[in-house]
Amino acid sequence: MRLLVATTNTHKLAEIRDILAGLPVEIDSLDQYPGITEAEENGTTFAENARAKATHYSVLTGQLAVAEDSGLEIDALDGAPGVLSARFNGGSYPEKFLAIGEQLKSRGVTGSAARFVCALALADGARVVFESTGSIEGQLAPEPRGEAGFGYDPIFYYPPYGRTLAEVSADEKAAVSHRGQAFRELRIHLASSR
Repeated sequence: MRLLVATTNTHKLAEIRDILAGLPVEIDSLDQYPGITEAEENGTTFAENARAKATHYSVLTGQLAVAEDSGLEIDALDGAPGVLSARFNGGSYPEKFLAIGEQLKSRGVTGSAARFVCALALADGARVVFESTGSIEGQLAPEPRGEAGFGYDPIFYYPPYGRTLAEVSADEKAAVSHRGQAFRELRIHLASSR
C-alpha cells in the first residue's frame, strides 16, 4: 500500500514514519511532488483543514492521502492561535512566543492552560475514509525551554513529565503527543483494513 503523507515538514514526517513503522505501507511525502498545487487551509476547525488537505492531495496525485492539521490552543487567549498556529504572528517561533507573551500581558495574565490538538483525515480521492483526533493538555511555560521537538514545544509545559515537550525525548513526546494519538489510531485502521 502506498500512502501520501501530505506534509513537507521533516519533523512531522519523521514522527509519522516512526508511528507507522512496521506496517506494509510505502510512505511518500509532498516533497516527491514538486510543483503540486498547495491545498487551501481556510477551515474554521482543524478537522475541516485536515479533510480539505487530504482530499485535495489525493485527487491531484491519485494516491491514498493522509493530512493533519494541528496547533496550540491557549485558554487565556480564547483558543488562539488555534487553526492559525502555523501562520500566527511572525515568521519564527521565537517571534510567535514573544507575541503570545505580549497578548497575555495585555490581558493581565502571566500563564494559561493550553492544549495541542491534531485532527487527521485519510482520503481516497474526494472521499474521506477515516478521521481521528488527538489532544494533549498542559500549560504555557513561563519562558521557552528545551532544544528538542519543534514548533511550540518549548513553551508547552506537560505537568506529568514536569518539563516542556522540547525537554523530553522523541519517544516520550510520541507516547503522549496529539499527533502521536491521532496517527496511532490511523495505524490501527490501516492494519485492520489490509
